[in-house]
Amino acid sequence: MATLADLERTGKRQFSSPPERVIDPSKSYSATISTEHGDIVIDLAAKDAPNTVNNFAYLASVGFYDGLNFHRVINNPPFMIQGGCPLGTGTGGPGYRFADEFSPNWRHDAGVLSMANAGPGTNGSQFFITLAPQPHLDNKHSVFGRVTSGMDAVRAVSQGNKINSITIEEK
Repeated sequence: MATLADLERTGKRQFSSPPERVIDPSKSYSATISTEHGDIVIDLAAKDAPNTVNNFAYLASVGFYDGLNFHRVINNPPFMIQGGCPLGTGTGGPGYRFADEFSPNWRHDAGVLSMANAGPGTNGSQFFITLAPQPHLDNKHSVFGRVTSGMDAVRAVSQGNKINSITIEEK
């Protein structure tokens, strides 16, 4: 098994299949999304969504998200900010799809990190962070983390703002 430390930030944006396992689901991880409005720190749900966290951690560690924008922001009424599309349109992905992971331990509360999709089993690289509770998304989108610091930065993001980088840390 490769580890996150083995990965090189290449900025590659197309792959032929989901990544090999680079996280240990029994361990704890956090993600830091660096934006022009500050850092957003997220505890990742490796135990409850191991494949989703693995995918996100892999893409972040190879630099996939570096420089991409938040292409969809709905804040009136408060809903979510969405990023991770390599095309910047909401139609792109990493070149593969993977299955949903739902857990009774996670709901779409405010400050939740979840996968954007186009229906069941269509997860790729796009993610969103909720600005307010969104219970209608439960069991439709895979929740894989919660913001622990930086909700002020989440609320300040506007459509088109850049993701400077996303870094993953084993805790």
